Amino acid sequence: MGRSSSSAQSTLSLFFFFSLLISLAHSFYLPGVAPRDFQRGDPLPVKVNKLSSTKTQLPYDYYYLKYCKPPKIMNSAENLGEVLRGDRIENSMYTFSMREEQPCKVACRAKLDAESAKNFKEKIDDEYRVNMILDNLPVAVRRPRRDGTQSTTYEHGFRVGFKGNYAGSKEEKYFINNHLSFRVMYHKDLESDSARIVGFEVTPNSINHEYKEWDEKNPQLTTCNQNTKNIIQGSTVPQEVDTDKEVVFTYDVSFKESDVKWASRWDTYLLMNDDQIHWFSIDEAQEETGWKLLHGDVFRAPINSGLLCVYVGTGVQIFAMTLVTMMFAVLGFLSPSNRGGLMTAMVLLWVFMGLFAGYSSARLYKMFKGTEWKRNTLKTAVMFPGILFSIFFVLNCLIWGEKSSGAVPFGTMFALVCLWFGISVPLVFVGSYLGFKKPAIEGPVKTNKIPRQIPEQAWYMKPVFSILIGGILPFGAVFIELFFILTSIWLNQFYYIFGFLFIVFVILIITCAEITIVLCYFQLCSEDYHWWWRAYLTAGSSAFYLFLYSVFYFFTKLEITKFVSGILYFGYMLIGSYAFFVLTGTIGFYACFCSSPSIEILFPPWKFSCPLWVSLCSGLWVGPSSAKQLNSSLVPIRIDPRSSWTNAVVCMGRCSSHIYLGAQQLYQQMQK
Repeated sequence: MGRSSSSAQSTLSLFFFFSLLISLAHSFYLPGVAPRDFQRGDPLPVKVNKLSSTKTQLPYDYYYLKYCKPPKIMNSAENLGEVLRGDRIENSMYTFSMREEQPCKVACRAKLDAESAKNFKEKIDDEYRVNMILDNLPVAVRRPRRDGTQSTTYEHGFRVGFKGNYAGSKEEKYFINNHLSFRVMYHKDLESDSARIVGFEVTPNSINHEYKEWDEKNPQLTTCNQNTKNIIQGSTVPQEVDTDKEVVFTYDVSFKESDVKWASRWDTYLLMNDDQIHWFSIDEAQEETGWKLLHGDVFRAPINSGLLCVYVGTGVQIFAMTLVTMMFAVLGFLSPSNRGGLMTAMVLLWVFMGLFAGYSSARLYKMFKGTEWKRNTLKTAVMFPGILFSIFFVLNCLIWGEKSSGAVPFGTMFALVCLWFGISVPLVFVGSYLGFKKPAIEGPVKTNKIPRQIPEQAWYMKPVFSILIGGILPFGAVFIELFFILTSIWLNQFYYIFGFLFIVFVILIITCAEITIVLCYFQLCSEDYHWWWRAYLTAGSSAFYLFLYSVFYFFTKLEITKFVSGILYFGYMLIGSYAFFVLTGTIGFYACFCSSPSIEILFPPWKFSCPLWVSLCSGLWVGPSSAKQLNSSLVPIRIDPRSSWTNAVVCMGRCSSHIYLGAQQLYQQMQK
């Protein structure tokens, strides 16, 4: 009776605990992205962000150009991710009053000297855009969709100016967008008079303002009548940019009630022109006695085994960071409204995942009977981040030389080094200590003292050819989604479809595992037992194709003209490709390493069971019953030395098709 009462009390306590969590969940918001209610007349301060260009990829501070400055410039609090992105958020001269329209307001008057005019012209040539923020929403310019539908999409920021010529003249002039027509959309609460901001649009214009006499306290312009809202006429002369030219900066503000709720206000910003193309990134995607002869050599330690341990440990660190980051992103913790959150999360997760890097590296190092575990640990903690930091430092010096706001300050660089050596390195040593204390991993068979001679290999089993062939399928699984990722990075767009990205990431893991195990099996059947590095490089070679695709993207999609900007692009893509190499290589290595003790189960000597992989892949998405139905129509493929390549490709093609079908069914169910 006492036990039953105690159990009932425990159950009741758990019930109230979870009820409390559920009630708290309804009032939970991420830091910095909670909704704000505004009453009529409340001040709405507009903040300015960096000047950005897709042609140069070099951001600049807003006040690098001679725009109107407030009496005191104050920087908003920036997280680590914002600093690394080059964001510089500051206050401005633009201040609105909630739901109170301002037809015409003068911000300031400025006279351009030679340097100011030169800076404006350079930024107009490089198609720089001005970025502003109101209530954590970036300013945007409306544009029609490419597919002709009625829904609207946004261009982030507005152009500094444009080039043109006067009627009857062929001389090209520079003109500045000095008049901004802002429109603020708000959603009104039906029960109160408060409202929430759900949109921030701007229409930039160039107008050569005129006045009779300048009054600093109350300037009156003949071209800007405060009693009329439509101040921009078709015959208005634009404001030219040149030395000693006087520029009057003006703006007007209008408010419009919207049916869009605060929770959905980012939808228009995130709307893409080609939604369905993401599915293409998912869809478009020898003798059997040889293995038995190698039982005494297959677990022989490879050449440069210590370096392999370092790269495997680093790959585990990247994999853990990527997986946790994607989980947070899918759950909505890293939405675009949390500016800089994604970069901050990746850096911090990388630092704390050093524990897993040290552990996995030490376990493998001890299996190879290594004795200098401290040296191996130090290499694991320093080699990969050291290479990345060196490239990053050189690129940052180039940005410093261009006087761009994208240059990471010295204090931030010092903070990154402190995170590296103060947290990551000690965690790698802790993980390595724990891993080295564990018993060594023992192979299922003993290794012969005398290495077996490897026979002459066929041309298609040569290392270079098989490694390069192996990287095609993993790259094919991600290359379309890669287009959207590169667009978000280099063309100043938001990336938010993390659900698709997570599915693609799972497919990448399965594809890397499939192709590596299959090619490893062919290699062992050819009596070549040097599979350790081959397994790593087979999947890792997909990074080579990623870098080639970045070259193709540079020449076909980008309009970068400056030499320094090109160096920055290829430098950062080299960093990304290197990280991708370590990630995919580690996936391929562990796929082979975990399957090699039971390779005769996965690959029976008499047939290669394609439905085994199809069951694994399709069962992830469509459930066991549907997977069973899909497999019923498939026939096991018999392995033949002359047709094994074809069989493997056919099987993996079937598996990829089932993954796509299952993912599409899952997506349709989520839509319902």
